[in-house]
Parts: sequence; C-alpha cells; structure tokens
Amino acid sequence: MERENRKIYLLMVICTVFWAGAFIAGKIGVREFPPFSLAFFRFLFATIVIFAVMFKYEKKDWRLKHRDWLYMFLLGLIGMFGYHALFFTALKYTTAMNSSMIGATNPLITSILAAVFLKEHLGVKRLGAILLAFTGIILTVSNGDMTVLKTFSFNVGDLFMLAAVFCWAVYSIISRKIMDRYSPLILTSYSFLVCLVLLIPFVIWEKPAGYLPKVTWAGWASVLYMAIFASVIGYLVQQVSIKTIGASKTAAFINLVPVFSIILSAIILHEKITGVKLLSAVIIITGVYFNTKLKSLTEASAIKNKTMG
Repeated sequence: MERENRKIYLLMVICTVFWAGAFIAGKIGVREFPPFSLAFFRFLFATIVIFAVMFKYEKKDWRLKHRDWLYMFLLGLIGMFGYHALFFTALKYTTAMNSSMIGATNPLITSILAAVFLKEHLGVKRLGAILLAFTGIILTVSNGDMTVLKTFSFNVGDLFMLAAVFCWAVYSIISRKIMDRYSPLILTSYSFLVCLVLLIPFVIWEKPAGYLPKVTWAGWASVLYMAIFASVIGYLVQQVSIKTIGASKTAAFINLVPVFSIILSAIILHEKITGVKLLSAVIIITGVYFNTKLKSLTEASAIKNKTMG
C-alpha cells in the first residue's frame, strides 16, 4: 500500500507539471489562434480521447437522463466554454505567471460560493485563510504598486482570469447537484462535448481560413499538449489519486501548479521572476493550503460525529 501511495504521489507531481504547462502552452497558443478557436481545437481533440476512455470504462452507464441535460448544458457553458474563453483571452494580455497564480485561488472562490449557495460553514480560520490568499491576489494584479488600487488601473488580462476562476467555481458548485448520479468521467466527458458544440459558431466568426494556414508546429503542439496532457491524462491521474489516497490529499497537490508555472514560464517564455511575484505566490499558496486543510478537517469531524451519533 505504501509503495502504491508513493507511485500516486509521484504521478500527482507529474500531473501538476502537466497542469502548470497548460498556462505556458496557452500563452504560446494565443499567439497563433484567436481565443475561441484555440479552445475549440483543444476540446476537439480532448473530447475524442475522453469519450473513447468513457466508452471503455463506463460500459452501459454512460447515457444521460433527460432531466439532467440542463445541468450538463450549464456545466459545459459555464465551466468549460466560459472558463476557457476567458482563460485564453486573459493570456493575450497577461503573463502565464499571473494567470496561474490567480487560477490557484479557485478552491477559495468555490468555498465562498458554497458558503453562500450551499450554506457550507466556513468558520473564522477558513475566512482568515481566504482573506490571506486574496491579499496575494491583490499583490499579483497590482504588481506591488498601490497606485494601481487607487486608480483601479488593473491589467485587463488579470481581470479576465479572475472571471475565468469564478466560472470554474460555479462549475464546481453546479456539478455537486448531479455528481451523485454520474461518475466524474461522465460529467467531464459531456461537459467537454457541450463546450465543443457551443464553440462552433464562434470559431466560424473568427474566420479560421485566415489564420489556420499560418499556424506553426509550435501552435499545434500547444493545442495537443493542452488537450492530451492537461485535459485528459491530468484528469485521469487525478481521479486515480482520489480513489487511492483520498480527495483532500489529492487537492493538496494543486498548490504545486503555480510553483511549476512560475519555473516553466521563466524557462520557456522568459518571463521575469520578481520578488513581488514570489511573495504573491507564497501568500496565495499558503492561504489555499490552509483553507483546503481546514475544510478536510471539518468534513472529517462531521463524518465522525455523524457516525458516533
């Protein structure tokens, strides 16, 4: 068991490298594709692969019930279409470093929405962790310049990324409504498909005949990387990890994503690592870690009390 867990830990570290690489690949991709088209080609390849995986492992249980199509449409619209349209638009204006650090706050936004709409109890300590992480976000989007806060002259790319994170948090909340009826693989596969279909008119609007002949091998490589490594392989490894070591331990690895993103951004994109960015990353990761840790402790305590009762 211990050896199996070590393998999972190693795989999850590799998985976080894949997810971190998606920010770098996305930055490369937006240089050659318009945002909607980049999302379309990513999901075209990802949907084909993940549906093949779903058909193999879900057997006869992969069909959706009619009552759940609205939920699935919302998951695809908000969590996939909304997130990726905003994510790739953000990368046109901001750095991969900034986008990854802002993206790391997704668990915090999800916690806030869960408290508001699902009446999930936060507690003083979790609120403190959330406020700490948001201090890191403010430091990130202002780049340590307080005049930015006074004039509200933020980088538009950072604001798009914040909106993208909000979309993903809403996706997480909606998915809880039907996750007891379907496996995560089925939910992910159909949300990919919905996103792909929704993107079609926007791709046509972006006139692919004008840019496709100019796309280089690096552009297509970025698309395939995001589709296969970040979307499919990363997702499958995460699901195996959840089954083996549990959701809370798996979630802890997410904190490595901005760390690897900063390193890869500096090496591949030659983005500058500053003291402000490092401090922002430390503050955000610390806040996210303690929020996740406290959440898992609260859930474990609730289960224990329920069992004893």
